[in-house]
Amino acid sequence: MDMARKYGLLIGGFGFSYLGNWIYLVALNLFVWHLTASPAAMAGIFIVGPIARVLTSFIAGSIIDRTNKRKIMILSDIVRGSIVFFLPFMESIWLIYALLFLANIASSFFGPSSTYYITKYVSMEDKQRFNALLGTFNSGSFLVGPALAGVLIMLFNTTIAIWINSFTFFVCAFVIYSLPDVDDTAETLQQRVTWRMLKSDYLAVVFFIRKNGLFLKIYLLFQCSLMIAFALDSQEATFIKKDLALSDGLYGTIVSIAGVGSIVGGIVAASFAKKWSLRSYIAVGLLMTMVFYTTFYASTTSWMAVVSFVALGFFMAFSNAGYDTFYQQSVPPELMGRFGSVANIFQSVLQILFTLLLGLFAQCFNLQMTAIVFGVFSILLSVALFFVLYAKAASHKLKGEVL
Repeated sequence: MDMARKYGLLIGGFGFSYLGNWIYLVALNLFVWHLTASPAAMAGIFIVGPIARVLTSFIAGSIIDRTNKRKIMILSDIVRGSIVFFLPFMESIWLIYALLFLANIASSFFGPSSTYYITKYVSMEDKQRFNALLGTFNSGSFLVGPALAGVLIMLFNTTIAIWINSFTFFVCAFVIYSLPDVDDTAETLQQRVTWRMLKSDYLAVVFFIRKNGLFLKIYLLFQCSLMIAFALDSQEATFIKKDLALSDGLYGTIVSIAGVGSIVGGIVAASFAKKWSLRSYIAVGLLMTMVFYTTFYASTTSWMAVVSFVALGFFMAFSNAGYDTFYQQSVPPELMGRFGSVANIFQSVLQILFTLLLGLFAQCFNLQMTAIVFGVFSILLSVALFFVLYAKAASHKLKGEVL
């Protein structure tokens, strides 16, 4: 009750937006599949976003760190809501990519701003539990969103499902408008962005990275594993439709059922936030997530796919809550916009690379075997992260350890 009283509006606003995102993801995948029936075109959906983030992030961080974060989030949501509204009117895959590109430019500003806002708004002792609860809302959306998308698509079409996501962006903008500012006045002084300023900002990020070697190791291993997972996500609809031969309705249902694991995982992660260690959340959570990503693509039946998805969702709730808390504790708030933008460039380049390779190999060879190979590689990275986190050097540096 105390968490709900203090952070209910923030969690509710973000949670409602998550619901729309999951409805939209299923609808967009099916919209593009029926338009093109091409695995390469499906992969393109997941490549356009990273390209936009790479191009935008060169200056986004410098702007974010010097601008009111609440206002950035409101404007970003309004822009994304407007763009998504027009998506169903597009009959060319290239026009769809163009709108997705613009929407992801807005997302490049929203992401680091929301991380800063949560870091400043949520007290230190509440962070791990808050992140777990927010993850539970995301998981609930993961459960309800695809099922709702399936119902909407069966009753109406993909257009209605996509428009609902547009509506959730506007609702989220209104909720953020109702929340207080958390920026320090000194951090939001308006300055003209110059090349000298950008160079200085990047040097500040480089200095932080060099000073925090353990953080860099954890960040690199976690993000490399996660970007492989994102690349695998790009072929999820193709695998379910082509290899498992399921209908549109069953596709939404199987993704929805998988959300059960995410909800249970989020509840357990929130309940034990003060009893289990931060590193166990990250290390065990990520390793098991990647194991079940791999077993999903090794599935030969819909039931095996569902079991893998449920287990995947359960452990991902732990890895996400742990990593988000670790990130918020490790990166100084005044540097979050700049570091987040540099991180976006790195993550986006990795995502583009892995997604292109996966899509190319899947087109030339066999999707299932290609995905399994990628999954095994992500497991190896997760094992390396496990040993880094449980090495003696990490024991006294990770905050919030209780095990």
